[in-house]
Amino acid sequence: MVYCSKCGTQIPDDAYFCARCGTKTEAGKTAHADYPTDALRTALYQTGIELEKAFIFAAHEIQTAFNHVNEEMHQKPSQNSSQQTDIIICTNCGAKNPSDAIFCGCCGKKLQSNI
Repeated sequence: MVYCSKCGTQIPDDAYFCARCGTKTEAGKTAHADYPTDALRTALYQTGIELEKAFIFAAHEIQTAFNHVNEEMHQKPSQNSSQQTDIIICTNCGAKNPSDAIFCGCCGKKLQSNI
């Protein structure tokens, strides 16, 4: 039998940790025994690495999407939007609205159709 170097409790020769205070014994040091928290610490560290990779990937994807939308916004209008030259004038406030509008974009009143 050996004694714990920290608390002096008598422990079996082959014990890796003191049953009373949890200190690693010489046998535990020789066997490279991990504390229970070591496995948790390693798992959390690996989780952090994986999260960092995921955030970097997500940031790249978001930036790509923003660039794509920005390019689309700065392109010339499509043929469909250039054909929409007709407008409806709101009888309530005089605002110009696209021909396919049902309500005025300025005051919200229902528009009268040109048909």
